[in-house]
Parts: sequence; structure tokens; C-alpha cells
Amino acid sequence: MHDKQDESVQFWIEEFLTARATRKPSPHTLEAYRRDLRSVADLAGETLTPPLPLDALPIDALSPRLMRAAFAGFAAPRAAASVHRAWSTWNSFFTFLVAEGVVPGNPMPAVGRPRAPLPQPKPLRGEDTPEELLAAVAGEAGRQRDPWPERDLAVLALALCAGLRLSELLALRVASVTGRQGERRVEVTGKGGRPRTVPIEDAVDRVLAEYVDSRRRRFGARSVRPDSPLLVDRRGEPLRRGGLQYLVESCYRRAGITDRVPRGARLHALRHTFATRLAEDGAGASEIMRLLGHASLTASQTYIEVTAGQQRAAVRSNRTNRALAGLFAQDLRSSGGPHDGGEVGLG
Repeated sequence: MHDKQDESVQFWIEEFLTARATRKPSPHTLEAYRRDLRSVADLAGETLTPPLPLDALPIDALSPRLMRAAFAGFAAPRAAASVHRAWSTWNSFFTFLVAEGVVPGNPMPAVGRPRAPLPQPKPLRGEDTPEELLAAVAGEAGRQRDPWPERDLAVLALALCAGLRLSELLALRVASVTGRQGERRVEVTGKGGRPRTVPIEDAVDRVLAEYVDSRRRRFGARSVRPDSPLLVDRRGEPLRRGGLQYLVESCYRRAGITDRVPRGARLHALRHTFATRLAEDGAGASEIMRLLGHASLTASQTYIEVTAGQQRAAVRSNRTNRALAGLFAQDLRSSGGPHDGGEVGLG
């Protein structure tokens, strides 16, 4: 056993987060780990008699019984997906503690967890909405004080035609766009530091080239060195999370499509549109998984399933199908019920 097994839960949470930081998670992910760990640990401390604050709660007090009670309190006001995420965080935390020799075993298998439903894709609504968005941003500056349509179009193109996440866009460098003419690609660092390559077509390559040229005119050649951030704000500073979200929302407003953006999707709606259109055009789950940087086929499969459901709904709405159903209904009414004859087969 570790010689610091009597250290507080608070101490070991910070040790775990430090160890986790070597995997290069986003600051948002690290903060989610901290929030889930502290929230459940606070409830565990409050369950004891007398209650103990986090900095006084010993790590060896986290028994299966105490963890079950804490998670019951944590789950009561929260959605199943939030509880599932917290369970996974705590399971990783205890795996770390066992590896460090701090506790003899992981109590989390004794703590129930809900099945987390896979999040459903939230693409832009409307068949031609992506095209309307691109055309509006490319051809109209709107009321902006300092319009930069080349930069805005580059952001939209990378999200709509390469399916990049917000964090992946922010991490791009000028040198991330590589390859010779006709074989251009974007080198992306995805979740968990996993690298992937996304091919880009000539149109996207041209959009990016025009953006880089416009940036060179604005800020000089030194602003587009290979190691420079690819996306910058109007002052030439690297775009940040809030600035990128605001930029995309501004594009939606200028294109007049805010009512076609799913609630809470923002930039992610563009990534979902990319994946949904891949599925609609016949891409398989494995291709979608590689292009989007998913860790497993399960998440990619949801795009296939949603598309299949949409296709069936479209077929069902066909007027000829409805007319055929009407003929069968009329036949049933005239015969007094279904036929009792032999099986009907397809030759």
C-alpha cells in the first residue's frame, strides 16, 4: 500500500488531474473531471457522521457503500448522460489510485450506472442550408465594422467540408494544411491527442489559400509562418474558444438561418452536417469514424442509423405508397377482413 493512503480525497483528486494532464486533454475536459470528482466527493463527505469537508475526507473512507450513497444523491437531479460521465470519471480515478497503491481495489463496479444514450446528430436543418450559409458569408459583409469574409469562409469550410471540432480548429497551424496540388489534406490533432488526416478538395484548398493571402495583406508575411496559428481574430491574435463561437453565430445571423440551427449545437452543427451528408452519400461507419476522429464505430454508426430513418420516412411519405395502402384498406373493407389464403411470396 502507498505510504500516503491517509491523504485527503482532495489531495488525490489533484494528483489524478496532474497525471491526466500528460494526455493533453482540453482545459474544458480537465475542468469536467474536476467538477465530477469534487461533486461526488462532497456528497460522500456529507453522508458521513459527522460530515467531513473534502480536504479532511480520507481516501480510504470511499467504500462501495459510501460511493453508492454519494452517487444516489448525485444522480437524483441529473440526466443519465451526466451520471454516466461522472461514473466513468470516478472509475478512471480509482484505477489510478489502485495503480498508485493508494487503495486495494476499485469500488465502482459495485456502484450502478445508467445506460447513457448516444447523442443524436444535430445537423443544420434544411436541404440547402449549408449552401445558403456559404454563399451569404462569401458574398456579403453585412454590418460588420471590419469585415473579413475570407477568414469567415475558411472557418465554415473547415467545419462543413472537413468536420473539425472547435478545439481542433483552434489547434491548427498554417503548416497543418499539407500535400501537393490535388492531394491536399489537413493534419488534425483530435481528442486525447489522437492525430488524423482529413483530405480536402480543391475548392476548400482555394478558400484556405485566399484566406492566407488576405491575412498576409492585413498583417504581413511574418503572420503566416508555418508554426503560426491558422485561425486568428481581426487583430491578428490567435482565435479563442469564445471568439470562434461568436464568429460562427455571426455567420448564422448574416445568412438569416438562425432558426435552422439546432439548439445548443453552434459550431458542432457544421461538423454534424458534414457527417450526416457523408452518410447520406453512402459512406460507411468506418470511413466516418476515421474522418471524424471517433474512438469507436458506435458514435459513427448513429449517423448511418439516423440517415436510414430519414430515408424510410421519405419513402413512407411518397404519394404512391399512400395510394397503395388505400387500395389494401379498401380491399379489407370489401372482404370483411384479411385473406386466409396461402403465404404470399416474392419470386
